Amino acid sequence: MPDSHENPRLAAVQAAPVYLDRDATVAKACRLIEEAADNGAHIIGFPEGFVPAFPDWYNWHMPRSAEVTDFNKRLFKNAVEVPGPAVAALSAAARRAHSHVIIGINERDSGTMGTLYNSLLFFGRDGELLGVHRKLMPTFTERLVHSAGDGSGLRVYPTPYGAIGGLICGENTNSLARFTLLAQQERVHVASWPAFTRGQQNFEAIDIRARYHALEGRVYVISACGILDDACLDALGVSPAERAALPCRGGHSGILGPDGNYICGPADDKPQIMYADVDFDKVLVGKQSHDLTGHYNRFDIFTLKVRTSPRQPLERSGVTFEGDHAGIGGAGAGD
Repeated sequence: MPDSHENPRLAAVQAAPVYLDRDATVAKACRLIEEAADNGAHIIGFPEGFVPAFPDWYNWHMPRSAEVTDFNKRLFKNAVEVPGPAVAALSAAARRAHSHVIIGINERDSGTMGTLYNSLLFFGRDGELLGVHRKLMPTFTERLVHSAGDGSGLRVYPTPYGAIGGLICGENTNSLARFTLLAQQERVHVASWPAFTRGQQNFEAIDIRARYHALEGRVYVISACGILDDACLDALGVSPAERAALPCRGGHSGILGPDGNYICGPADDKPQIMYADVDFDKVLVGKQSHDLTGHYNRFDIFTLKVRTSPRQPLERSGVTFEGDHAGIGGAGAGD
């Protein structure tokens, strides 16, 4: 008998958060996971920074204004710690749905009073938290909120359907980051995006990045975009005149095949879940012509080196102090 591949159903969630309310947004995400699973989804991708919200306020308020200070405080207080209750709730939802879930969060370092990351959580269908990817470089106004990640989360995760990886928004422009995932035999890629309200200019940028990664790697891409509903705009203090001037409320989600074309979508700026069924034979056919991480490359010429060790705030040099807490800067620190 020839080898066969288990073909999953993919889902791209296009939704708005309950703005800056972590617990309510997690509860909404759990409902959406259940809905996607009820429709047969095996791998479910969510937008960037979905929990508790992407920092959209810089589109309407000045960085040092009282409004922005308040938004930033609320974001921090509603951010997600890993592990923590929010992660446990999402884990339970993935387990109940028996689905792999990839969701964007604002991640707070445990114990910190000021550091946030723009992160993706990867859950297995048994509910296990497989890993966390922190966006390597915050983009534009994100730099006023998020810290840069490191290479420890630049990896793929094995599943019964092959390896799953993901990148956040502008990272999908980074050829080295993308190749790092492809070189680990990524088969399904999640590209997560915020709610782009400038319309066609942003949509074309999404298309270029998502289509090229699908074609270059001969992979399936879940492109999951956020939207801003009326409740979000109310929370942001966006005036009726400003709303009327918006080209759209975000969106443009879809799912792409290994030929670089959309299988479904891209969708408009309304809440919905997009679905597509995978046929991994199409990956096989594409890679027979162009296997970028195999026969169609010259690794005697090109080499990519990736530092995957996590950054540590404290590294011991052999001196211990009375009252030191076990584990701080312990084994592996600075490796």
